[in-house]
Amino acid sequence: MLAVTARRQRGRSRLASAAKQYAALGWACVPGARPGGDRACSCDRIGCPDPGAHPVSAAWRMQATTDPVVLKRWWSDDPQANIILPTGRVFDVFDVPAAAGVLALERIAAHHSDPGPTSPVGPVAAVGLDRHLFFAATRGAPEDEDEWWSCHLDCSPETITDSPGLRWHCRDSYVVAPPSVLPGDREVAWVRPPDREPLPDPVRLLEILADSCEAVR
Repeated sequence: MLAVTARRQRGRSRLASAAKQYAALGWACVPGARPGGDRACSCDRIGCPDPGAHPVSAAWRMQATTDPVVLKRWWSDDPQANIILPTGRVFDVFDVPAAAGVLALERIAAHHSDPGPTSPVGPVAAVGLDRHLFFAATRGAPEDEDEWWSCHLDCSPETITDSPGLRWHCRDSYVVAPPSVLPGDREVAWVRPPDREPLPDPVRLLEILADSCEAVR
């Protein structure tokens, strides 16, 4: 029992510490839902489409912050709250099936041996064994916005037929961040952790990910 309690306490402190580290990078955070014990999600929504992977508050756009005092209070109030990162501010995120993500990383490694500012890949997170999240420089609100899409929860682009399973999280969207825990003890973990290097170009990265999604379809 003592070992279980200690492990839970470490997990809680990891979430608070991670939120602080994201803020130091300039990445705003908000508390997320978490696995709800007898229920898949701690929220009140029946049939939640993305248990544990969405903000607690509907006002998350305004509440997201890098203020360490606010973050400390939030995770003191709920140490088990998952971490949600709004997108379209500092970064966008391409969300792909895990098989496509692994293939894309293999292709990038084979053709780009020198990682760094010119590399087409930056931070990458694994959401359990299901999805990979690729972080890229944000496009914000581009003039050709009709040619792009943003989605979250159970949304998927309906007009992008060439990239099955690929989601683009930009303005008005968000992703769940490591070391959050999802139902079924699925963990969100970094494959390539963030650093202070420039984020990759989203258009260049999108080409690689789209090809990888098509290859594993």
